[in-house]
Order: sequence, then C-alpha cells, then structure tokens
Amino acid sequence: MNVYEVVTGSTSIDGLRRAERARPEPGAHEVLVRVRAASLNFRDIAVVRGKYIGGPLRHDTIPLSDGAGEVEAVGEGVEGLAVGDRVVATFMQGNPPLALGSPLDGMLTEYVCLNANGLLPIPSDLSFEEAATLPCAAVTAWNALTEGKTVRPGDTVLTLGTGGVSLFALQLARMAGARVIITSSSDDKLERARALGADETINYKREPDWDRAVRGLTGGQGADHVIELGGSGTLPNSYRAVGPRGEIALIGVLTLPDGDLSPHAMMFKGATMRGIFVGDKALFMGLNRAIEVNGLKPVIDTVFDFDDAVEAYNYLRSAQHFGKVVIRI
Repeated sequence: MNVYEVVTGSTSIDGLRRAERARPEPGAHEVLVRVRAASLNFRDIAVVRGKYIGGPLRHDTIPLSDGAGEVEAVGEGVEGLAVGDRVVATFMQGNPPLALGSPLDGMLTEYVCLNANGLLPIPSDLSFEEAATLPCAAVTAWNALTEGKTVRPGDTVLTLGTGGVSLFALQLARMAGARVIITSSSDDKLERARALGADETINYKREPDWDRAVRGLTGGQGADHVIELGGSGTLPNSYRAVGPRGEIALIGVLTLPDGDLSPHAMMFKGATMRGIFVGDKALFMGLNRAIEVNGLKPVIDTVFDFDDAVEAYNYLRSAQHFGKVVIRI
C-alpha cells in the first residue's frame, strides 16, 4: 500500500517521503480501514521538524492524527462495526492512550488497522473530508468550551486566529448562543469569519494591544472564555482580555514569549486557566451528537490530492489557510 513516512531524525519537511508498506490485516478486536481523507494540524508541522514532544522521531513514522474512511475488514471479536461502515479515528488510541501520527503510525496511508474502540461513526451529513477535520481540532474546541467553564447563551468567547481550532470554536460557541470575538492579521479572513457568525473582529496587526479592544467591546469586562491558541507570546494579552471569573483555555504554542508571562493580571478577576490536550472518546461522541443535531459543517480551506501531500504541508506552514487543510487519499 502507499503511505507517507516522516523519516527517523527528521528536522524539516524534506523528511516527509512517500513509501510502500505491506497492507495490514486486522487481528482480534481490530478493524482494517480504507482511509479516504486525512487532515493536517500544527502538530504535524512540529513532528516533521523534530520540534514535537520528545524531539525528532526515533523511527520512521506514518504522520497525521486525523483521518476518516470506511471499514474494509473486521477482526475476531469486533462488535458494532461492519464492512462498509463510514468511520473516523479518535486522536488517542489504546491503553495507555497514545496519539496517532506520533508516537503511533498515523493516517497518511491507504489502509490502517486500529482497535475497534478507537473508531467512531461519521456524522451522517459529513463527507470523508469533513469528518477527517474532527479528531484533533474540533474535539479540542469542544473540550475548551464544554469541560471547564461551560459556554452559555450570552457569554462572550474570544478566539485567536482563523485556523481549524479557532473556527470550530467560533461555530460551536455560536451554536451555544454565545457572542464571539475573533482576531486575525488579515482583514479578508476577518470578513470570512463574520460570514461564519463572528460578532466582532480585531486585526491584531493594527491593534497589537488587542486586549484593550476586547475590553472595549465588552463594556470593560473582558471575555468569559478565551481560546488561547498563540501560546506564550500572546498569553500576557489573554490575561488582560479575560473577564471576571472567566477562563483561558490554553491550547496553542504558535508564538514566542514577549514580556511578562506572570498570570498576576488574572488574580483580582478570579479568572482561571486550563490546559487543553485534545480530548477523549467520550468528548468526541458528545461533539458528534452536537454536529448531528445542529448540522455543523467544518470549514475546509483546501483539499490536496495524496500525491501532493508535501505541498499540503508547505501550504499549512505558510499560514495562508482559513480553516482546515485536507488530503484526499
């Protein structure tokens, strides 16, 4: 079968190569999936650059945590899944749970064998390409809005940027009846975010102290929820942007430190910060129910062909995308 591998010790996108492997056969409690689509996340760029958890890979690894396809065969003892079923893989697999794409082989392959417990049915109205965007970005956004300080109608949600997690946060928050403020350096992307339902937009290039803009848009109160995707470089602004008893969902690692990272600004507001690392199968199931009921459609920027996987990586790294980047397999 055709696969892509990130080679041992890779420190650049040059370490992503096409290869052939034998097609796996499902063992007991396993399912063979014909993968139809996979999507990229920022972590996939970090993996191929040797910058992800643990440093450069220690063995050739099939990348990408997010993928969807159809059941090709089932092993002994599998219940609830049959040949032809449309399925999406969970980000974490096994017990103890490990992530696809690093350290486990991932989804940029024609076929994959996974334990049946690591698969979920695809929401009925979604294509393979749309379903492939869910396991990391959508579950992360769902976790951020439902597992700590639960988003409620009338809340204000601030989300940073217009990548996959941020746009899922926008869509999910609007589904919950919340007001959404979104940031970007691109006026064109901000206009597209408004078309998706964003109530207010901030161009952080023109307003580098964007926390002041957030407070201005909220009558001086700040946001109830901050979807923090920038990392240490944007944390000082997020500390100031969050409102009384609000929550910062700490997700991103996209920017470098700039200034005082002390959370002292949160103290007098009684605000909290919660670290987010995707979410478990139960969270994914809850997300899928919400998608089914509300008819949510993931935002896909571009779908690349399997032969153009390297180009897809380079496009994601360029940060030109609005929403998710997908590879059709």
